[in-house]
Amino acid sequence: MTHGLTVTLAALGVAGQVVASLLLLIGMLWLFGLRVPLRTLRRWIWGYELWLAFLVAAVATGGSLFFSEVAHFVPCELCWFQRICMYPLSITTLLLALADDHRAARYLLPLPLVGAAVSTYHLLVENGVVKQTQACLLTAPGGCATKWINEFGFVTIPTLALTAFALVLAALLFSMFEPGATEAET
Repeated sequence: MTHGLTVTLAALGVAGQVVASLLLLIGMLWLFGLRVPLRTLRRWIWGYELWLAFLVAAVATGGSLFFSEVAHFVPCELCWFQRICMYPLSITTLLLALADDHRAARYLLPLPLVGAAVSTYHLLVENGVVKQTQACLLTAPGGCATKWINEFGFVTIPTLALTAFALVLAALLFSMFEPGATEAET
């Protein structure tokens, strides 16, 4: 059961990476003057952005709890910092979605930004690009460089966290602007 759920979470992570890549492509097209794909996407998801942010944050929170409480992976110091950024997003995005309060989304932006930065640093430590600190070595067996999972040859826990932070950030950014709000630009 543990391995099956791990593979399922990794597959969801890969699907999230595909979505994040498409969002990045649409953003690049917008920068180069092709506005239609972004406008179309914004119209499709308008009203559901906060629910999408909640869904991603809730799955990420549940996944991290599964890894520590069911699979018994000991979270390292960097994992805890990522959790500090993700767990409140589960609750606050739900509350914002229930209240349909798109204006307050801007106040949540620091959480996925900081979380993504920590996840990126964790990936660098995990892959030996940056040397782990002594604090990392003290907090978990093997420290922050331990790859508790390595599905499909590249999906690790920090990879999943970075993917979730990127998707939550995108959903929050989408929720801040109504479709058509920038239509006068073109």
